[in-house]
Amino acid sequence: MATRTRRRQAAPGAPDSSRRRRLSLRLLLPLLVLVALMAMLMLRGYVHSEILADHRVQPGASADKVPEKIIDGGPVIDTRSGRTTSLKVPDHRLVLTFDDGPDPTWTPKVLDILKKHHAHAVFFVTGTMTSRYPELVQRMVDEGHEVGLHTFNHPDLSFQSKKRIDWELSQNQLAISGAAGIRTSLFRPPYSSFSDAMDNKSWPVTEYIGTRGYITVVNNTDSEDWRKPGVQEILRRATPHGGKGAIVLMHDSGGDRHQTVQALDTLLPRMQKQGYEFDNLTEALDAPSAHTQVTGIDRWKGKAWIFLVQASENITGVLVAGLAIIGSLVIGRFVLMLVLSAAHARRVRRRGFSWGPPVTEPVSVLVPAYNEAKCIENTVRSLMASEHPVEVIVIDDGSSDGTARIVEAMGLPNVRVVRQLNAGKPAALNRGLANARYNIVVMMDGDTVFEPSTVRELIQPFGDPRVGAVAGNAKVGNRDSLIGAWQHIEYVMGFNLDRRMYDILRCMPTIPGAVGAFRRSALERVGGMSDDTLAEDTDITMAMHRDGWRVVYAEKARAWTEAPETVQQLWSQRYRWSYGTMQAIWKHRGALVERGPSGRFGRVGLPLVSLFMVLAPLLAPLIDVFLLYGVVFGPTEKTIVAWLGVLAIQLTCAAYAFRLDRERMTHLISLPLQQILYRQLMYVVLLQSWITALTGGRLRWQKLRRTGVVEAPGGPVPRRQIPGRDDRRPVG
Repeated sequence: MATRTRRRQAAPGAPDSSRRRRLSLRLLLPLLVLVALMAMLMLRGYVHSEILADHRVQPGASADKVPEKIIDGGPVIDTRSGRTTSLKVPDHRLVLTFDDGPDPTWTPKVLDILKKHHAHAVFFVTGTMTSRYPELVQRMVDEGHEVGLHTFNHPDLSFQSKKRIDWELSQNQLAISGAAGIRTSLFRPPYSSFSDAMDNKSWPVTEYIGTRGYITVVNNTDSEDWRKPGVQEILRRATPHGGKGAIVLMHDSGGDRHQTVQALDTLLPRMQKQGYEFDNLTEALDAPSAHTQVTGIDRWKGKAWIFLVQASENITGVLVAGLAIIGSLVIGRFVLMLVLSAAHARRVRRRGFSWGPPVTEPVSVLVPAYNEAKCIENTVRSLMASEHPVEVIVIDDGSSDGTARIVEAMGLPNVRVVRQLNAGKPAALNRGLANARYNIVVMMDGDTVFEPSTVRELIQPFGDPRVGAVAGNAKVGNRDSLIGAWQHIEYVMGFNLDRRMYDILRCMPTIPGAVGAFRRSALERVGGMSDDTLAEDTDITMAMHRDGWRVVYAEKARAWTEAPETVQQLWSQRYRWSYGTMQAIWKHRGALVERGPSGRFGRVGLPLVSLFMVLAPLLAPLIDVFLLYGVVFGPTEKTIVAWLGVLAIQLTCAAYAFRLDRERMTHLISLPLQQILYRQLMYVVLLQSWITALTGGRLRWQKLRRTGVVEAPGGPVPRRQIPGRDDRRPVG
């Protein structure tokens, strides 16, 4: 505490360069995490070919520019080094080829059958599938099969530029080298057929492929298994006649391939009995292997690619699980808030409802103030207009701007100023408590304004002797700016609707520092306000629950507070709130295993606070991250509809909360933008709080810049002119 005090006094209003550096570093990490998550999602979308996919297929064209020896030749076409040759597979040799894999379901089954019958084949793999399932490509190579390129994401290359063709080949090759440590010289164009189907559109591509060092392999026997015509039909189409050799086209990916697997298990032994051998392509042609080992930097590039893709797959899986969690939390919370808030409203408005005998005794109002010169006069005058008898104690916590002198110069009855060296808000409140005359103590902030009925409404629940503390209805006074309007929505929907829910569940987690009341005996029994955490209001509320007191919500006890007006100020405030709440949860974790009221709060209140105030805000940006992912990579329409559905639920809750608080609905216009931007801000703030907690950091108290513009509805409280001072300017 002493360290915190020295820091605060050392440079009031002056920049702290060391603090800025630490804050920048702590800000950098959560931002890097968010950027890394987005990068992983983008990589996943890229690998799943959801953005670069081109499903156009070129219709047949004239073939007058294709050499006759290619059209009449075999299915192996070699255009390397200016050659224009083709080869056929010798008789009694079958080269089984499988396109579009590897597939995690069907490729292993195909490999198992090939191994069972001691057969080899050629797998023309895509870069997308290889990147996702590299272990299957490694298995192909280990078991003696050959691997060929089938482009990265399966476009018809006759539509593509040479630059795109080069990219498709290099990315496909990068994935194979990362998966199996080899480079292959075999290539099969997507949507290819027999060599006699070569035309003026596909032939230039084949020629260009040759200049890049690849042999093009089409087929001369098509099983048409992709049509799923039945096992017998696949067998008929895959069987050559008269002992001729053939390259057979089959598929191990792209859908349900159980017919292919069954047909293969019959075809292999049947044809082997007829004297056929099942070889890979170079074995069948008695040629050197199509594989060459990849070493050095190329090997490490491939490994790095596979590692990043696998990381993106795993991280995306975790993010999807997180999205499911946050979706359940958001919907569950909204349902709870709607149902329980409605129950709270019915209870309060029920005819004859009463907390007990009316509370008419005077109360002490404690106003801790540190450099509140711009606000303090409005605050005190609003209390003087109270409909309930009050004494006001302003505790000046070492202000350097004349806050205490302003209050003293007002010369108001029942208003006292207590001065102390700067020691922090909890110490100031305890000092005020020691000077209070009455048994009920109201606490408020120095920048807050009460309505005339606020104190009276706030203390009526003390008619029930079981009530130890009461939370009031804190409202944003400076709501005219966009940031103010967003906080207004948050206060009405996120805080006050929550408090109604927690009131019904009897586990109110926080009495707002802006407007709260305590039974003095209850405060003294728990040791008064503590400076163990930066959220002293949450800390004391949890302590009251653990001591067996009821903590309730008085919705008509309205207080108007000045919310931060800049992102930096909002950041500072929420950072302290988040970190302080985490400290309070940790401090009171023992309630989880205790009995009685403390145990009830520990097993109901603490989990709810942890879920809704710590976990949910940390995961909430996933809603918008997946919105961006879905818009970019698809399915766009379903993604937007799902996001709008969540927004509709939020809007329903917000509208209901505004109705309960009798607020104008016009501010809800900014709700969609608030949801998008606020989620990211709260994520970074909360992640920064986690980092501070895990690294053992100590966050100091942060003073927000005030303007003094907030007044209670109905206009300013009349002020007595003080001679010798401009009434518009604070003294000091």
